[in-house]
Amino acid sequence: MKKISGAELLAQYASGKRDFSEVDISEADLFEANLQGIDLTGSKLQKTYLPYSNLSQAELQQAQLQSAQLSDAQLYQANLSEANLRQANLFRATLRRANLRGAILENANLQGADLGNADLSGANLSNADLSGANLDRANLSQAQLSGSNLFRTQNVDFSNAYLDSSTIYPNGHRTDNLQTGE
Repeated sequence: MKKISGAELLAQYASGKRDFSEVDISEADLFEANLQGIDLTGSKLQKTYLPYSNLSQAELQQAQLQSAQLSDAQLYQANLSEANLRQANLFRATLRRANLRGAILENANLQGADLGNADLSGANLSNADLSGANLDRANLSQAQLSGSNLFRTQNVDFSNAYLDSSTIYPNGHRTDNLQTGE
């Protein structure tokens, strides 16, 4: 796997290159970078600094994004299937229509994130903070939500998700409120 700097990636992207699969750009500073449609399949982006970046329609499947800073990032229709986003900061990130199938989001910060129409089937969201997130029409089938904070989330369908007594529901309680529709 080739290690490249953030500056090198931005220069190559600006010259028209989009395929950066299997590269290592861990800890790069890509603040406000416009990387729409980039292919980072299988790449290492641990601790990469990407706040306010545009990664809409990016290919990030199986990418290593542990502890990445993605607050306020645009990830509209991004493919993050099977990506490792453990402890990533996705505060207020836009993930509408994103593919997060099988992604690892343990201990991730998704406060205020927009996950409308996102596919989170089979994703591991254990201990993730989803407080205030928009989950309108998000697919949570087989998603692991044990210990997650769903306080004030909107339009959540838990019907096929895994929850436990440590999950904080949208109403702020830790009890199973599925029967009451809360």
